Order: sequence, then structure tokens, then C-alpha cells
Amino acid sequence: MRFGLTIFPNDRTMGPDAFAREAEARGYDSIFFPEHTHIPVSRRTTPPMGDPLPDYYSRTLDPFVALTFAAAATKTIKLATGICLVAQRDPIITAKEVATLDLLSGGRFIFGIGYGWNVEEIEGHGVTFARRRDVVREKMLAMEALWAEDVAGYEGEFVSFEPAWAWPKPIQRPRPPVLIGGGAGPKLFSHIAEYADGWIPIGGRGVKESLPELRKAYEDRGRDPSTIRVVPCGTIPSEKKLEYFASVGITEVVLGVEAGDVDIVLPILDDYLKIVEPFRSV
Repeated sequence: MRFGLTIFPNDRTMGPDAFAREAEARGYDSIFFPEHTHIPVSRRTTPPMGDPLPDYYSRTLDPFVALTFAAAATKTIKLATGICLVAQRDPIITAKEVATLDLLSGGRFIFGIGYGWNVEEIEGHGVTFARRRDVVREKMLAMEALWAEDVAGYEGEFVSFEPAWAWPKPIQRPRPPVLIGGGAGPKLFSHIAEYADGWIPIGGRGVKESLPELRKAYEDRGRDPSTIRVVPCGTIPSEKKLEYFASVGITEVVLGVEAGDVDIVLPILDDYLKIVEPFRSV
């Protein structure tokens, strides 16, 4: 089993470069940085994790800038967005950011994406909340064309641009791995099967019951369900939880780390090692 880490890097935590170095030195396999562009003060949307919303949501660093710092400070650890709010982004610019980071990191990037839960944040980007999944789908298909083809254009309901050149291309071909976060369901699983490589369930509760539906979505698309990556994210590890993940065939887990400075973060990384070490060869 492989183990990554996720933290909300912000202007009050240890830097992303230092965090990445310390994670790599301890043998962790990946780091996942989340994204929130802004948190409107109206706070009309109740967060899925419940109120109050932690302060670090409104202070989160841009994930691509933070991961670039992390890439420059490390050699082997995988670098992931976890998650990137694609609906809120320009697809042409984001495609270039993804390709650039994958190129400069030597092919270490993982594109973790999601639809978003904060209605007013999404609306601030001119996106209708109820259509955000459809917006994400079109933007992803457009970006995948830009990564894969020398000349690519796209014509859809939400994304439209004429055939164009766009370099660099990512080192990983035809694109970096794409993992989609979100609650289990037929629409999510159909999107994963169409244009992604796996699922990021937050925490991992209910994964066992959902896997048959996800596998069927792959089969319906003519894809091999044995290739699905299921990566629980934000997990607080325990022996019992990791045994459960191993029993259902999960081979990657991303552990949640409290957002804080060095004195808070490094003891957590060390304590987690004691729990996960017996599972690294499982």
C-alpha cells in the first residue's frame, strides 16, 4: 500500500516546499494540495463537513504555485491537486499549468479534480451550480485534447475555441493521471469512466458498497475495471481502517494532516509512520 499526505497549505502553515521535503524524507509517496479561490462572506452554503468552516479555507494557497515550490524542493514524491476546482477555471490556462508542472517535475503530477460544494464560490466564477458537473466534463475533454494533440480545438456548450497550438505537452502521455473526487453515484462514476482514471472518496466511508457500481461503469465504457484507482483522501489512519482498505483492494491512501506550522505538522507525519509502516508491503 502507498501512502500520501494532504494538507491545506496557507499563509500561516509551514511552506509547501518544506512540507514536501519532509514528506519525501519520510518515504511518503505523494502530497495533495486542495483549492479554494475565495470564500464569499455571505456563507450561504453549509459545508459538507459542517460548520464552522475552518479559517484555512479562505487562506488556501494556489495549488499550482504551491506544487511548483514542492516540485523544486523534491525529486521523487508525486505532486497532486486534491482537488482542483475545474469548473471555476479557464481550461486553456489550466491545461498549460498542468502540462508545465508535469514537465518541470519530471512527470510527477497527478490531476485530482472535483466539482465543488460552495454555491456562492462557484457562482462568483459565472458558473451555475446545478450545471457544474457538465461544465467540468467539457473543460476536461477540452484540456485532454490540448494535451494529446498537436493541433486541438473544442466546440461545446460551455467551452469553445478554434484549433490551436498549445505547448508544452505533459511528459505523461497522453496526459497525467486524472482522479475525480466526490460522493458515490451514477453521474460521478460515469464521468470517471469517460475521462478519468480513478476516484477520490473523501475519508473512504462506504467505498466497499460503491465499488461494484464503479466497476460496472468502467465495463459499460469498454474499460478494464482492474485499472481503476480508488484513493481515499483525508483519512486519519488507524490499524482497523487500513485493514479495511486493504481487504477491499485499495492500494493508495492519502492521509489528512492538520494545517499548521512545523511544530504541529512534523509530529503528525512521524506518528502516522508508526501506523502505516506495517501496511507498506501489504
